Amino acid sequence: MRNYLVILSLFMVATCFAQKTDKKLTAQIQEAITGFHGDIGIYVMDLKSGKTVSINADTLFSTASIVKVPILIGIMDKIEKGELNYHQRLTYTDSLYYAEGDDILSDFKPGSTIELSKVMMLMLTISDNCASLWLQGLAGGGTRINQILDSLGLKDTRVNSRTPGRETNRGEYGWGQTSPKEIAMLMKNIVDGKIISKNASDKMLRLMSRQYWDEEALSQIPAGVFTADKNGALDANRNELIYVNGKHPYILSIFTKNNKDQSWESTNEAWTLTRKISKLLWEYYGE
Repeated sequence: MRNYLVILSLFMVATCFAQKTDKKLTAQIQEAITGFHGDIGIYVMDLKSGKTVSINADTLFSTASIVKVPILIGIMDKIEKGELNYHQRLTYTDSLYYAEGDDILSDFKPGSTIELSKVMMLMLTISDNCASLWLQGLAGGGTRINQILDSLGLKDTRVNSRTPGRETNRGEYGWGQTSPKEIAMLMKNIVDGKIISKNASDKMLRLMSRQYWDEEALSQIPAGVFTADKNGALDANRNELIYVNGKHPYILSIFTKNNKDQSWESTNEAWTLTRKISKLLWEYYGE
């Protein structure tokens, strides 16, 4: 297993060096984001040519709910090792209650049972925070998840919340942190079947394809095209990570912070920009 992880880390580094910038697309995206009232980072990967667009792509951003992708990896690692079973039943307790947000799982009565697979679905499909914190604990906590991320060669992507030693990072970035480039590279390796195992990677893609929050980048992709997506939002942050498997497959990672517009309407500046960039990419790649 250790040799596999070393090879994977080297693969990720080699992939980074092999990429070429798509200057034409970069110029179009630069024009599209001009005047945005906040900080933005974008990374685009053309999975046919290997060409990329990188705009502040190594800058650290709060993950918001995109932290649930690393948590998913932690759970799949446990399932792969036989320490958890995808269909095993779990028992909900008072200690799991999470008051913030509009979570489904927090409405469960203590003693109620639910399959692990359904808790995973709630985390990824509707971004249920109660489910996510439960799964973070089942995965071994933020410390264990971060060890896995480190073994994969990731230096920017970390879980901060409820993770000893990362209190300062949590104060700055919240639940988790990443960079647009690194999280896009992680998605690519899931797409390529290189995270944990081919079967585990395929399962993660299927889980991320069932997205309730589909009104931003996803809204610009025809419903008949396979996509895997995770988004996240805080008052001053709006982020999205999407893999589009059309005739010309690509990955888009778009993160924002320090946003002046902190509204929660569909007209929010960052969400409007996300839709604009997603539409630009779909049309650029000639779909």
